Amino acid sequence: MPDATIKTEILIHDLKVPISVIDAGAKSLLNRQESYGPLTEKQIKVLKRIIRNTLATQRLVNDVLELGRSREGVMILSSFPISALVTSVLMEIFDFSDPGVAEVIRKTKTYNELEQVIKASGTGLSFSPKVWKTMVHLDQAKVRQILRNLVTNAFKHRASFVEISGSIKENQLILKVKDDGRGIPLADHKKIFETYFTTGSSIESAIESHGLGLAGVMVLLKDMGGTLVLDSDDGKGAEFTVTIPL
Repeated sequence: MPDATIKTEILIHDLKVPISVIDAGAKSLLNRQESYGPLTEKQIKVLKRIIRNTLATQRLVNDVLELGRSREGVMILSSFPISALVTSVLMEIFDFSDPGVAEVIRKTKTYNELEQVIKASGTGLSFSPKVWKTMVHLDQAKVRQILRNLVTNAFKHRASFVEISGSIKENQLILKVKDDGRGIPLADHKKIFETYFTTGSSIESAIESHGLGLAGVMVLLKDMGGTLVLDSDDGKGAEFTVTIPL
């Protein structure tokens, strides 16, 4: 079993090079038409789709590698503001769903500017000025992956909005992600954290919804000494609350 695990992680790591080559090639064709020749609108659309899906694959590979490091007890601590954490997660999500919004997010400098930019996309923020500027000392890659997975799931299942909020209490970082989707029946609350379980029954639904996301969140939180609480019921949306010791 250990040998199989090592070989799998080596394989996953080795995927990073060919994925980067595909990404660089597609971007070169798109951005250097004076060298490679002009493109039609249909060709540009296909190349942009390749780039978006390459980005998604890169993130999945990095997430799996981060889970492997987490299981081995590897923690890379750094100090960063809550604002940088939330902003980077929003940029990653909109890079895939709406690159134009992602570019605007990159240029925002204040909480109010960011709030206005994402409001039109059905996303809300709820942070006090003090918490928004607070520096925390944690493994940023792991916390970012946790928040990104929760927000991504919320976007997939929402009806019209997603709200991200945060606070700091008793030396703990508390992050909440809420959506107004169909919700999760009480009977499914335990199952929802299993690796490939989703509220849809087919394997296609599991793949589309990335059922691995919540299970990965649980692994990362466990290794960081954190917890995840779900508040939801059928037809009432869902709210996930993450608590991480500082």
